[in-house]
Amino acid sequence: MPEGRLDSAVAATAYQREWFQSLRRSSGADAPIAFVNADAPHEVFRAMGIPYVVNQWWASVIAAKRRGPDSLRRLTALGLPDDSRQYDALALGAQDLPAEDAPWGGLPTPAFAVAERGGDVTHKIFELWGQRPGTETFLLSRTAADPAPEGWWERVADGWEEVFGRERIDLLAAEIHDLIAWLEERTGRSFDHSRLAEIMALGNEQAQWNRRTRDLLAAARPAPVAVTDSIPSVMVPQWHRGSEWAVTAAKRLHDEVAARMERGDAVCREERRRLMWIGRGLWSDLEMYRAFQEEFGAVFVWSMYLAIAADGYARYGPDPVRALAARFVGITDLLYVPPMSSSWYVKEALAHGVDGVVHLVADDTPGASFISAALEERGVPVLEIRANNADSRSTQDARVGERIAEFLRTRVPAR
Repeated sequence: MPEGRLDSAVAATAYQREWFQSLRRSSGADAPIAFVNADAPHEVFRAMGIPYVVNQWWASVIAAKRRGPDSLRRLTALGLPDDSRQYDALALGAQDLPAEDAPWGGLPTPAFAVAERGGDVTHKIFELWGQRPGTETFLLSRTAADPAPEGWWERVADGWEEVFGRERIDLLAAEIHDLIAWLEERTGRSFDHSRLAEIMALGNEQAQWNRRTRDLLAAARPAPVAVTDSIPSVMVPQWHRGSEWAVTAAKRLHDEVAARMERGDAVCREERRRLMWIGRGLWSDLEMYRAFQEEFGAVFVWSMYLAIAADGYARYGPDPVRALAARFVGITDLLYVPPMSSSWYVKEALAHGVDGVVHLVADDTPGASFISAALEERGVPVLEIRANNADSRSTQDARVGERIAEFLRTRVPAR
């Protein structure tokens, strides 16, 4: 029978809710907060004692609370499109929701909005944040990928200059120094390099726990943990990366997974199909991930959240700013730019023994067809669904559940 929820997932969610309410109570002119994209160097803010809210996490809360369509309508009222880059733009629209409709009471006005200039749109969204009263924007460069070395996941933690190229890291490291000076000027606080070194060490320790957990789950048959539990267990600590709490939470998840495997727990006792979900989480309908267990014995055993936390974030080196630049300079490459991305997804699919892949493709995820083709070439059937994860209107139009069921019937035979 299905096992209960992970204690680590329940604890992480409760911690995040309390943390956010504490943030709301304490934020103000003398206690500025930052609003940052996932590709921004969060560790700078942690080192300077500036609380930060991550755009993608906040978008997931908005979507999970069913406030996505209302937030997108606020964008159209401003003359902005509501049918592109919804995941990036959702939070901007949510700022104008009535207080009684805002998730978790609403995001306090951030003093700083920081993102990478990825694509044609993300930096424009963050420039709009900077036009709101009380908020300033700082943008970092997005550089192109070098030819990808094979097996980057085994080399990137220490050999990051070889993986990404010295010039790209030099540029981003210089811009991180500019960001630090910009924040020092506005807050009157001094940046402490030794504190950043401590934070980087904790982030690396957290990544190592995540790697051990990912390896356990790759080997587990049947799957002992639902992705709807592993996602918050990994991602809430990820947004607190470099803190003692985050390391403890990552170890707690590992130990809980190990104990479940020792007991022989299973998400679905009659597991007959193992599935991989490529793409961002379907926040507005998380129950969908478990909807195919009873009829098909189909279990989603993989999402990118634990996997990239395992392979993508550890960076070692004597200069914490350069190591931090190496952590973020190519994170988009690892997830989306073939062959870096495609080779990694194939490696993960084979390691987890998946029978099929559901690939959710948004309009801002480049290289998706190359990823799907690489998996199909290795004999792994792929269902591509074009929709935005944060926009329930989009996923309803795409008939996500109906198409997955048909995919299972026609292309993913039971074991």
